[in-house]
Amino acid sequence: MTNERDVLITEVALRDGSHAIRHQFTVKQVTDVAKALDEANVPFIEVSHGDGLGGSSLQYGFSLTNELELIEAAASVVKQAKIAVLLLPGIGTMPDLKQAAKLGAKMARIATHVTEADVSPQHIALAKDLGLETVGFLMMSHMAPTEKLVEQAKLMESYGADTVYVVDSAGALLPYQVKERIRALKDSLKINVGFHAHNNLSLAMANTLVAIEEGATRIDGSIRCLGAGAGNTQTEVLVAVLDKLGIKTGIDIYKMMDIAEELVAPILEKPQEITKDSLVLGYAGVYSSFLLHAQKAAQRFGIDSRDILLELGNRKVVGGQEDMIMDVAAEISNRGLVHEH
Repeated sequence: MTNERDVLITEVALRDGSHAIRHQFTVKQVTDVAKALDEANVPFIEVSHGDGLGGSSLQYGFSLTNELELIEAAASVVKQAKIAVLLLPGIGTMPDLKQAAKLGAKMARIATHVTEADVSPQHIALAKDLGLETVGFLMMSHMAPTEKLVEQAKLMESYGADTVYVVDSAGALLPYQVKERIRALKDSLKINVGFHAHNNLSLAMANTLVAIEEGATRIDGSIRCLGAGAGNTQTEVLVAVLDKLGIKTGIDIYKMMDIAEELVAPILEKPQEITKDSLVLGYAGVYSSFLLHAQKAAQRFGIDSRDILLELGNRKVVGGQEDMIMDVAAEISNRGLVHEH
């Protein structure tokens, strides 16, 4: 399969898109979309709570449907695609990963903050032991200089990862920064290099193309931009652009267009576009999945959600610190720390 493809795409809408719809996926939605993506020849389809295995909780948001049920349902309808799961050590556990593998997951993406790869060795080792294709996922990659990113990627490689990703969780990286990071990883690692974009500054496609130019062969996309914040690189558009560039993905463009229109558009609560809040996520360098949490906090305290997001950016708050959002909102409200418009 790999021989006919220059770039391998992982479709993340059934995981990253969970943030955009408050983790309310139904079994039917997941099976319909997974089956159709499989028929369109998408090689990897990620399915889990937006915050990965074990993410369904008060802090991150409860899932409508147990994600293990969703993973099993997706795995039962695919013929060639591999089902991928995300795991953040400290949220997801080793038993969660074992269970996911038992239910049909074939790829594990082990995600840590960009400077905390050292929390992932056991999870990467377990994924390898379970026979899963194993990916190291360095989130919030804009928050570390390139040398630090290389050091952390090398750790993940040493633990046994098959691929390491530069993950632009905030959609804050600019094209020259992506270029520098991907080139440095390509020069320093013997394994595959991947890239995961968010579209908060309208740069997901540009950043993805730069990453591919520099040698990234594993790329994430979300169909119809169904992902956190303003979504990810739009998969059906990416497939068309890569086709025009003569880069093979092996994915059927017409089928992807149809899935986007007929199956995914109806799932979206509103169209994925760059709103003032998602723009601030990219501008301030804030985790894309904080969007709905910040809007909820703003409503509760009667303040501007942008003030919350900018303050979270100033404090360099990262994924896993969702409980800070309400605290920051309360402080802004109490101190009258409101932005002068």
